[in-house]
Amino acid sequence: MKFRGKIIDIACLNHFSRVVTTIAKLTKTCVLRLTPDNLFFVLSGKVANGGVSMWCELSQGNFFDEYQMEGVSSEDNEICLELSPENLSRALKTVQNAKSVKVKLTKKHCPCVTVSAELPTLSSVSRVVTHDVPVEVIPRRLWHELKEPSVPDFHVSIYLPPLKTMKNVVDRMKNLSNFLANLNGEMNLKIETDLVSVTTHFKDLGNPPWGGGSEGGADPEGMAEARVDIRRLQQFLMGQQVTPTKAMCNIVHQRILHLVVLHDDASLQYFIPAVA
Repeated sequence: MKFRGKIIDIACLNHFSRVVTTIAKLTKTCVLRLTPDNLFFVLSGKVANGGVSMWCELSQGNFFDEYQMEGVSSEDNEICLELSPENLSRALKTVQNAKSVKVKLTKKHCPCVTVSAELPTLSSVSRVVTHDVPVEVIPRRLWHELKEPSVPDFHVSIYLPPLKTMKNVVDRMKNLSNFLANLNGEMNLKIETDLVSVTTHFKDLGNPPWGGGSEGGADPEGMAEARVDIRRLQQFLMGQQVTPTKAMCNIVHQRILHLVVLHDDASLQYFIPAVA
């Protein structure tokens, strides 16, 4: 197995760093899956058992000036590594002003993703900083757990309001919240306690072309609903480091909240299970 990449463009480096920081705010550990064309950050929690799952896809050509990898074999040309995204994020943050950054798979005291950068200097002596991020190589027999999660048939798909606006609303909520949306571009965030019920209404958000989901002929005014742990929704919103091109959610009524954030060169899916 071999992997080596090089980033020269500072805008690409900073964008890659922000994406990794987003992942770090969503999970303590995840799998970095490398293929010849793409990088994936994967968290394969079992949503049906109450866990969250995540799938982030990056096109390597949009970030790396040089990119070479050789997988486990010619038939299975992939590399899957478990790592702490926080450690990778820290390494990238310290080299944001570098002339160039190299990222490669190395074998030190254990397998590592090594980030080395040539930093600007006023003298003729070059200054190189190196960070080793420990990783664990995922054996091929477990790769079946790292495929893109299938999206269940959903009842409503709707564009989200600006994520900062949504975060300000969610930050005032506690514990559980009801997330409701319909095919008429309307979304409600509702919090109920023994003493009070508060609902925040969003209108004219719009629905994606597939907004009807699998429920043909559904009532546009009818609300699909998912009751979720507000901390998980808050974690997702806090993690967003890059303003997305589009953000939307799909609701499987009373089962799953599927959040999708799209950028020009990356996409992130996040699945939050509903609670009773």
